[in-house]
Order: sequence, then C-alpha cells, then structure tokens
Amino acid sequence: MSKRIYLSPPHMGGDEIRYVQEAFETNWIAPAGNNIDSFENELASYCGASYAVATISGTAAIHLALEILGVGEGDEVICSSFTFAASCSPIIYQGAIPVLIDSEKDSWNMDPAYLEEAIKDRIQKGKKPKAIILVHVYGMPAKLEEIIAIARQNDIPVIEDAAEAFGSLYRGMKVGTFGDIGIFSFNGNKIITTSGGGALITENKDWIDEARYLSNQALEKIPYDEYKRIGYTYRLSNICAGIGRGQLKVIDQRVQQRRAIFDFYKEALGYHPGISFQPEPDGSHTNRWLTCIQLDPEKCNGFSPDELRLSLEDRNIETRPLWKPMHLQPAFKEFPYYGGKISQEIFEQGLALPSGTAMNIKTLAEVVRIVEGSLEVDSME
Repeated sequence: MSKRIYLSPPHMGGDEIRYVQEAFETNWIAPAGNNIDSFENELASYCGASYAVATISGTAAIHLALEILGVGEGDEVICSSFTFAASCSPIIYQGAIPVLIDSEKDSWNMDPAYLEEAIKDRIQKGKKPKAIILVHVYGMPAKLEEIIAIARQNDIPVIEDAAEAFGSLYRGMKVGTFGDIGIFSFNGNKIITTSGGGALITENKDWIDEARYLSNQALEKIPYDEYKRIGYTYRLSNICAGIGRGQLKVIDQRVQQRRAIFDFYKEALGYHPGISFQPEPDGSHTNRWLTCIQLDPEKCNGFSPDELRLSLEDRNIETRPLWKPMHLQPAFKEFPYYGGKISQEIFEQGLALPSGTAMNIKTLAEVVRIVEGSLEVDSME
C-alpha cells in the first residue's frame, strides 16, 4: 500500500483549533492561560474527580505523584511489570527501588495474588512498600476491587496509572478514580491527545496544591525567585491544553470507535484457532486503546508475531510488539520480581494491530486480509 496505515495516530475532532486560536489571539501562549484552567476543570469533571493538574506527560504526573507521597532514596515501590517503562522510570528518579509484579491472564494486569505475596515478603524483610503503581495496560482495567482491598489492608497508597485507559470504566466508574492518585497520558498515540501531555487527578486538595507548586519549579509566591524545594518544569502549555479541550469533546465517541475496531477484528479473525484477543473481564468497559492479539505458535504452524509484524510492515502497515515486561529489561532486571511467566508469554505471543479511529472499513478489511493471507501462506510452506 502506498499510504501508510499507522498504529494509533492523532484524530482531531474539529474544536481544537478554536481553543488554540483563542490562545494566540489573547497572547496566552505560555506559561499560563484560560485553556489550562478550563482543561483541568473539564478533565476532573469528566472523570468524576475533584481536582486535576495538567502536566507535560504522563511520566511527569507519575513522578509528581511519587514526590507527593514522599517516596525517596531507598524506598520500595511496587509496580506492574507488564507495562511501558514510563510506569517504572520515575521510581528510579526518586532513588527508590521498583518491586515488579507479574500479570494475571484475565486482564493482563497486575496479579493480586503476587501483589499480596510481594507485600508480605517485603514487610518480612523490613521494607514495607511506600506505594503501589497499578497499571491498566492497553486500556484494560485491572482487578481493582481486589488490588485496592489489599492496598488498604496494608495501608499502602495506590497510584493508578491509567495512561492508556482514559475513558475506560470499572463497575461503571472512570478508571483513575479508584486509587489515591490517578494519572493519564495524552501523548500523540493515545485515545485523545494534547500533542504531548498528561494529568494527575485526586480528591486531596493539599496534594493538588503541592503538584502545582512542584510542577512550576517549586517557585515561592514572592516578588523574587526563591526555592525551598527542588521543583520541575512539568506544567502543560496553554496551547496544548487548548488541543486537550477540543479532544475532550469527542472522548466518548473515540471510545465507541476503538471498541468497534476491536469488534471488527475479533469478528473477522476470531475464528482462527491460533489467534486470541485481550480479554475483557466482567465489570470492565475498556477503551480498547489498541487491539491486541496473541498468536499461539502451536496453532499457527510456528508463525510468530514478529513474522506477522514484518509481513504487515512490507505492506506499509504499522503494528507493534506488546510491552516487554520490566523484569526482562536490562535496566530493571536486577530489581525484585514476584510472579511466573504470564507477562513474558503475553509479550512473546502478542502484537498490537492498527487501531486509529480515523480508519474506515476498507482499511480495516485490508489489514485483516493481510493477516489472514500471512497465516495461510505460512501454513502451506
């Protein structure tokens, strides 16, 4: 194909340019402006949260959350292993130690049994974890009831990493609102985007005030520059916030479209005995940020996800391997890990298919045709 099909490109709704133009006309380009305040208020309202702070990235939001919770040198923080590095890297920024947890098969997220085992073992070793970073991978809600209950029993705060799950629901409530602090990413490949950006939400007004303070270089409110703490340049720009305001208007539509894309793929490919899809447990309503499949090598005549990726790439179609677990990454392999090989198997057998909401039926059908053709050619060899 001459025109490339991307994995998850931005999809504008139409109102974004109006808010951006307003920022230009009023000359509020940076560092503040009406779009930032409005975006934060609209974001909090959409999620059903009391407060929100817009940041330059989801990574920055996680970093602020750890700082707010007092995570420091030598502390331990539990984190999902099957995730993007941005979930874990801020732990290292703080000089703390990641304790990595394997996935369960039902949602591909943190396994509550291994979480409980890890907490007991770390406490026995004299290192009670300072926080838990719970990830909703590929937009799929984790087993929140079980995980939050374990965290509460052990008095450990939860940072809910919903970077990939904006718009997803668990028991009818927006994810990101179950933990003590929720974070989102609005990077260019997410279900909605601010070009690059993220957010932190919470019910704790003091934490929000601290997040705003730290994200503005911890600058004291006096006529001259004075700093009592180390801060960061983490505030979202007024321009990017304007894009976010326009994107918020179409989020429910984007969730419906992503779910429809998943349904199309599943109906077209679900018959194949070697292809399975990321499950959606009862009580969860995922945004289906990316449609993720697994290839069973025994039922695909040894055909691997990477061979399928290359086959699609030859046709100018972008796909992506699933996250390589953090406990298998060179930068994180020395840290404690609790679990078996579930996340490793998901990684080794997984592939994310093009899921952009601007794709039409013809484009989706072309992806399906190439997937089917690739598997059939391999089976005949």
